[in-house]
Amino acid sequence: MTFAWYGHLRFRSLPLVIVVLASWGIAFFEYCFQVPANRIGYNCYNAVQLKTIQEVITLTVFAFFSVWYLKEEFKWNYLIGFIFIILAVFFIFKK
Repeated sequence: MTFAWYGHLRFRSLPLVIVVLASWGIAFFEYCFQVPANRIGYNCYNAVQLKTIQEVITLTVFAFFSVWYLKEEFKWNYLIGFIFIILAVFFIFKK
């Protein structure tokens, strides 16, 4: 999803309709995996926990994507934000 939503930022000269259609095409395949994964995961986790897992994975992938693909700088305040997200995960999964 990261590539579908943000990959086009390196190609800002392309018409918007082209990047929208390309993004939908890329996202379609991820949805084909994500929807069944949520159904299976719901047997073990509740909806909040599933969403938390998805967000942590998305943010981790995006952090690497933004540095290596978009050539953006990873700043110290992003790291602090990720630490707070880890704390949130701890409390969400706490029994």
